[in-house]
Amino acid sequence: MDAGAISVLVLSVLIILAVVVIFSFIPVGLWISALAAGVRVGIVTLIGMRLRRVTPSRIVNPLIKADKAGLDISVNQLEAHYLAGGNVDRVVDALIASERANINLAFERAAAIDLAGRDVLEAVQMSVNPKVIQTPLVSAVAKDGIEVKVVARVTVRANIDRLVGGAGEETVLARVGEGVVSTVGSMDNHKEVLENPDSISRTVLDKGLDAGTAFEILSIDIADVDIGRNIGATLQTDQAEADKKIAQAKAEERRAMAVAREQEMKAAVQEMHAKVVESEAQVPLALAEAFRRGHLGVMDYYNMQNIMADTGMRQNLSKMGSDEEADNHKGPK
Repeated sequence: MDAGAISVLVLSVLIILAVVVIFSFIPVGLWISALAAGVRVGIVTLIGMRLRRVTPSRIVNPLIKADKAGLDISVNQLEAHYLAGGNVDRVVDALIASERANINLAFERAAAIDLAGRDVLEAVQMSVNPKVIQTPLVSAVAKDGIEVKVVARVTVRANIDRLVGGAGEETVLARVGEGVVSTVGSMDNHKEVLENPDSISRTVLDKGLDAGTAFEILSIDIADVDIGRNIGATLQTDQAEADKKIAQAKAEERRAMAVAREQEMKAAVQEMHAKVVESEAQVPLALAEAFRRGHLGVMDYYNMQNIMADTGMRQNLSKMGSDEEADNHKGPK
């Protein structure tokens, strides 16, 4: 093989490689598809997307879809949303769905909803087809102390204007639960709830619980009403038990104080008895002193002993009479 043939072969390979690189960098097939669909996207624009690290198919395909749906959206809008981290295809689908449902939704608002982390397509679908969310079991107590357990179903519709910055489903459920508790708690008897469960839904619905949320509450329906415990009786029983324990504690305190007082009195009696014994011990000493000084004679001492013996005899006789009288009252055995 001569040098000319080798040069032609090398040149042919280089040309093929250049064509492959060009066609891989420039999405010619995507440009042809857009041209066939009537969407004018220049080759330079596609090359610019490559340079900006934007996947051209993520922009061109939604643009073709929007053009066929009659939406006026530019390449720059879609590319800017893609670079901001949004889902271009979902935004275009939401705009097409809102256009068909005659819902006024601008591209900027749809892009803002998507960038806020909400599913804009689901929001549009919920605006057309309302969603039913069910509250967990809500426990409330009427004024008569009976517990009422309520499960409600809330029919909501997405509010497009409040999707950005509006509260979610958890807030709606919390507000509905709070409304059920306050409504049941204001009723005098739990039977009123059983007889007219729709009164709960009417009262709760009139409170405007959807204010500041991303939804519009269409209806609140009571799905289930059940009777729970007698909370009032339980509280009264607990209170009575607590009062009983308090009374027992106070009685025990009084008993302890009485026992302590009794011990104090016994100690006082012993103390007084000790003083009496001490005083009695002074009598013989006083008698001896009287003998020494001559203030008391022997006969005086014996007369005093006779008087004391006579007094003791009289006390014994009186005690014996009291015992016989007590036996006579008891009767024969």
